Amino acid sequence: MTQSVVIQVGQCGNQIGCRFWDLALREHAQCNKNGVYDEPLGSFFRNVDSRHGKCSDIPLGDGKGKIKNLKARAVLVDMEEGVVSELLKGPLGEVFDHQQLITDVSGSGNNWAVGNKLYGNRYKEQISETLCKAAESCDCLQTFFLLHSMGGGTGSGVGTKLLEILQDEYPDIHRFTIAVYPSGEDDVITSPYNSVLAMKELTDKADCVIPVENQALLDICEKASSGHKTSSQSARGSSAVRRDSEITSSKGGVSQRSKPFDDMNNVVAHLLLNLTSASRFEGDLNVDLNEITMNLVPYPRLHYLVSAISPLYTLKDVGLPPRRLDQIFSDAFAHDYQLIKADPKHSLYLACALILRGKVDISDIRRNIDRLRSSLHFVHWNQEGWKTGLCSVPPVGQPYSLLSLANNTCFKHSLTNLRDSFVKLYKRKAHLHHYTQVDGMDADLFTESLESLSSLIAEYDKLDTSFHGMPVAEVPRLKIL
Repeated sequence: MTQSVVIQVGQCGNQIGCRFWDLALREHAQCNKNGVYDEPLGSFFRNVDSRHGKCSDIPLGDGKGKIKNLKARAVLVDMEEGVVSELLKGPLGEVFDHQQLITDVSGSGNNWAVGNKLYGNRYKEQISETLCKAAESCDCLQTFFLLHSMGGGTGSGVGTKLLEILQDEYPDIHRFTIAVYPSGEDDVITSPYNSVLAMKELTDKADCVIPVENQALLDICEKASSGHKTSSQSARGSSAVRRDSEITSSKGGVSQRSKPFDDMNNVVAHLLLNLTSASRFEGDLNVDLNEITMNLVPYPRLHYLVSAISPLYTLKDVGLPPRRLDQIFSDAFAHDYQLIKADPKHSLYLACALILRGKVDISDIRRNIDRLRSSLHFVHWNQEGWKTGLCSVPPVGQPYSLLSLANNTCFKHSLTNLRDSFVKLYKRKAHLHHYTQVDGMDADLFTESLESLSSLIAEYDKLDTSFHGMPVAEVPRLKIL
């Protein structure tokens, strides 16, 4: 079985990572009753012997050895040490290898240039050594997962510097990024600059990006906490989600005390749990992570996948009998289940992956795809652009769940809004001096990043012409060398 390394950058990335490791331990504890260090655990955790003051890895062997001391295959990076220090003092502190931490004191000041050019260059060698140590502990490293925000200085700046290092030093290892985009009313004035500067790096250097928007997460959590119905629930007349939904709350995990943004971070953690389920557990039709990029990314720059999770609550959250399996398929394509503010059903699909967990028959998957096909617009040259995966282990508290990953042109609306916010600041040259005064920061990067973003939007626009039956020859396809 392959292994993956999770890189948590900045306050947002580390808080999401904390929730992921907490919930991952809960899933494995439910399946691994005998405390055995087996292949599923080994995919994201190391088993170490720390009796003599130094952590030495215990080989997997036949997969029947006892767990001594689990350490997450994680690298924690933050230029403000507060969040990482809090994680280490919390109930999950012993899960993290203290040799795999990189922190500073003053922070990046919501400035991409400080994060990327100043701290990125200052800590480049230490980052490389830490990544090397994480990689060497793996028998078959397959994927780096990068968790970060786009609006802050460390998440956007140091995060994209890390992506550059990964591309240079590990070109054959898949680079998956879960990037949290700011809302339109973000309290960081310079977040449009940070996001657009980071976008150029994600477009050029990542293999796959799963964008998540703060506003979409906030709306999902508000519906769950207030008991409001989603639009799809209202159409069916079902009862409201109860307060403290298990998908959004910390109940059942190692850490019981809820912190600010925990609800939103839990939703993203569940996304990562479902995405990595095939790497962590067995299944009849498991999807390897490299199959996602191979099947969902027909063009090298258009590697942004719109995600949705269904259900957004467990059976304990609602006064209903178990939901029909067909309904979770319908929900996954509803706009209020998407983790960005968009409606993919009104845009063009290039490809779509459905990753299911639980006791589901392959025939049920095929039947639901046939049922939904007529309501979805697929590009004319890829009408059969579906990739399906089936993991036999369901999430805790649910009989089954579904993660949808769609390469869909609806993402261009988020990009257009981001570009508009950037232009409002940039045309007045507001706050530019905070960036240009940083050593190594070239003012031309602003125009280059804006051009890169506009070019990306234009590529989505060209594909949208397929709605009218117009072939697209201008967008470069992936080449087989």
